[in-house]
Amino acid sequence: MDALEPLDPQFVQDQLSRHPFVAVAGVINVRDLGGLPSRLYPNLATKPGYLYRSAELSGITDEGKVRFKELGISQVFDLRSDTEIAKYNTPGPEIDGVQISHVPVFKKEDYSPEMMAKRYQLYASGKTEAFMELYSQILDHGGPSFGTILRHVRDRPNEPCLFHCTAGKDRTGVIAAILLKLAGVDNDAIAQDYALTRIGREPARAMIMERLNKEPLFASNSEAALNMFTCRDITMLAFLDLLEEKYSGVEAYVRRFTGLGDEDIATIRRNLLVPAADLAASSKY
Repeated sequence: MDALEPLDPQFVQDQLSRHPFVAVAGVINVRDLGGLPSRLYPNLATKPGYLYRSAELSGITDEGKVRFKELGISQVFDLRSDTEIAKYNTPGPEIDGVQISHVPVFKKEDYSPEMMAKRYQLYASGKTEAFMELYSQILDHGGPSFGTILRHVRDRPNEPCLFHCTAGKDRTGVIAAILLKLAGVDNDAIAQDYALTRIGREPARAMIMERLNKEPLFASNSEAALNMFTCRDITMLAFLDLLEEKYSGVEAYVRRFTGLGDEDIATIRRNLLVPAADLAASSKY
């Protein structure tokens, strides 16, 4: 599936109509992180209808806003930088009843021409080791942003939220992995969720390529542009190894970079999980 040519439209449509994908008009790559079994707690699974991930929301339609209300989403965390929001003219929307919090992983100074050139070179390579350098940067910078999301889970277990970056892949994928690791979800299942972004982004393929073609590196190198679509499960598995080896595991990372303690982590884990038996009656899980 991770060949970088366009995916079969019927295959994409079929996949997008199934859990964990959620249809929200004007937004791509929306997924529910619920229903994943916990390896550490065999009788528990991640809570459905609570944590959602997606790409940017700037194109959400009125119909999509109604869908937010139906899903009960009352809080959005936008991980994008001020620089990229301005560059692509994609401000966050106003959605009645939804609090949108801007919690950028990277600050303006992290978007200097030199930094962006290096980051684009890493993305363009499509290599797993390049993504590990990128994801290590996300971990090193993202503690305050991720801490805000984790505190929501700790303090508001009954208020569904959504977090997103631009594509809903890298920064979004890192915090999704952190949450799922805290819930004890198996690495393979986390990697499979990550890889679904390959499908979730497909409806916006033309728009993404149009954006990339405005960047000199990608305009002159179509293969590099196509590598921006890569979303392999082995990349996430390598990231989870990185999290363990460089950061001493998810709990140690959370304690060091977000300032949360063991009691907070225990509460977060409890709020992320529900009895697996409760999901058995639903055909989605």
